[in-house]
Amino acid sequence: MTRRSFRLPLAVVLLGGGALLLLAAGGPSIETAVPVPLPSIDVPKARGPQVAVLAGGCFWGMEAVFQSVKGVQSVTSGYAGGSAGTATYAQVSTEKTGHAEAVKIVYDPTRVSYGTLLRIYFAVAHDPTQLNRQGPDRGPSYRSAIFPQNGAQRRVAEAYIALLGRTKTFPRPIVTRLESGHFYPAEAYHQDFFWRHPTHPYIVRWDKPKVAAFRSAFPQLAN
Repeated sequence: MTRRSFRLPLAVVLLGGGALLLLAAGGPSIETAVPVPLPSIDVPKARGPQVAVLAGGCFWGMEAVFQSVKGVQSVTSGYAGGSAGTATYAQVSTEKTGHAEAVKIVYDPTRVSYGTLLRIYFAVAHDPTQLNRQGPDRGPSYRSAIFPQNGAQRRVAEAYIALLGRTKTFPRPIVTRLESGHFYPAEAYHQDFFWRHPTHPYIVRWDKPKVAAFRSAFPQLAN
């Protein structure tokens, strides 16, 4: 059972008799951050806003976490890794398009670095040891993937994944992939979903604990 069957507009979810049970039965949510080390290298500071594209399960929670980071100017939920013609929620839901649910993060590199964003990504934004899933959600669109926007980002991401592996930061192997591909914004109703629907059962069960964990673990980075 994937989240596709119940992550629907609010009225439908609340009226669905089994929706809350399914959400509650999906497994543990992220309630505390993993103490990850600092990256060994980072992208040099550049002039002007920079872009990071990260995938780690449901974009609702990923979006909310990174919107809470100082120096992040905007976050857009969308689809990365597939083609433009199939970058719609209905088609991505088939798990046959090659897309991953992802977020496009526009950030000020003088206030927050790419390496810091990766640290948050691995520490609290998602579980990088879950293959083609996150919590209750199943399928390759929920995979853990980084989409470097240039060679410097790729080198930093590769080095950081290697560091996390050497230090055995996680009890299981990291399955995060480095991929290439364009980012396509998701439908309007997905944008800012966490903030517009704070009582949605999925948000309450899975995403509010994640945002709270970020604020607790990284108070100096929280806005």
